[in-house]
Amino acid sequence: MSQPRWAVVVPVKRLAAAKSRLRGALPGVPHEELALALAADTLRAVLACPAVAEVRVVTDDARVAAVARATGARVLADEPDSGLNAAFRHGAAAGPAGWVAGLTADLPALRPAELAAALLAAEKPAAESPGRLLAAESPGPLLAAESPGPLLAAESPGPRLAAQTGWDGVRRFVPDAPGGGTVLLTAAPGVALDPRFGVGSAAAHAASGALPLTGDWPSLRRDVDTAADLSAAARLGLGPRTAALLDAGCPAASAS
Repeated sequence: MSQPRWAVVVPVKRLAAAKSRLRGALPGVPHEELALALAADTLRAVLACPAVAEVRVVTDDARVAAVARATGARVLADEPDSGLNAAFRHGAAAGPAGWVAGLTADLPALRPAELAAALLAAEKPAAESPGRLLAAESPGPLLAAESPGPLLAAESPGPRLAAQTGWDGVRRFVPDAPGGGTVLLTAAPGVALDPRFGVGSAAAHAASGALPLTGDWPSLRRDVDTAADLSAAARLGLGPRTAALLDAGCPAASAS
């Protein structure tokens, strides 16, 4: 493994508004505690990843900020306050040009080694990347969406720098387990992250020119939006904070 060089941006909503589809998933456990646990276990894994040099948490929630600082992450106020993609852009711009990744905050089963493997795959030219999914092999949903349009020159300062440094200047992304969403988006030094997170984000990222990475990374791809997702993550092995809540709130779920 090379020296840590990735900055990973992790936006986290205010807990009262976060993970609304999970509300009530653990009887007896306050919803905000579950949302905080998901984020805390995600951050714990990211900070343990040998490829990561810095974690930037973008949030306006005081409890999230306190947990993030305690784990060693850098906290940035969500100054744009304009949604997830604006928060990703804000975090990506809050440091020198370098390898930058955007990661969702709902990966409580994340293994640092899987994140490291995905980031390593993202560093390689497209022809060499073991995780690259060729366009001819890609499932229809990734290519079905229309392109949201080219980047304006002012938004993408990276092509010249990417060419000078030998990187191909192509962003990479990792789809979630169902395949329609995105859990990780990466960009080389000087290349705009240009996030398209949201419903159908895998197709949106592919349409914007990003290449999908499809390595064997089940814990990275297992985001949690629903009670069924939480059960699936539990089968992979949860981080300590989410596991404790699962045991307290619904003991049978942890064994299912």
